[in-house]
Amino acid sequence: MKVLVDADACPVKNIIIELCSTKNIPVILFVDTSHIISSPQCQVITVDKGRDSVDIALMNKTLKNDIVVTQDYGVAAMALGRGAHAINEKGLIYTNENIDMLLFQRHMGQKARRAGKRVSVTKKRTLEDDIKFKNSFLKLIDKYFNFV
Repeated sequence: MKVLVDADACPVKNIIIELCSTKNIPVILFVDTSHIISSPQCQVITVDKGRDSVDIALMNKTLKNDIVVTQDYGVAAMALGRGAHAINEKGLIYTNENIDMLLFQRHMGQKARRAGKRVSVTKKRTLEDDIKFKNSFLKLIDKYFNFV
């Protein structure tokens, strides 16, 4: 089991690496060539720029019971379909029970934007957001990774 991160715009990479290194959980960061990331504590896979190139590379490495960290509902849905677990940067754990509604909300937001309507603005990240992510991520790790 491992943690796979859609790392292009992920604000919690350092938290993930820190928590996983203390528990000896492998981490793989996926980025495209417009982002330069290096870390001795994890593997970094760099793919060509392109729509969904990071998402496809990440899904090709995802196995049952892995944890996928992504802001993309589509990637989360595919991860769940493979029997993996998924969480976003705010600590929301994606489940088979909530993913359909999230995908529907994304669709409606896209439809509204195409019609010229203004959709909510993303709020600035806070320390509380980091704490919420850390707590949710630790719950996932503790629930699905068996430590000896």
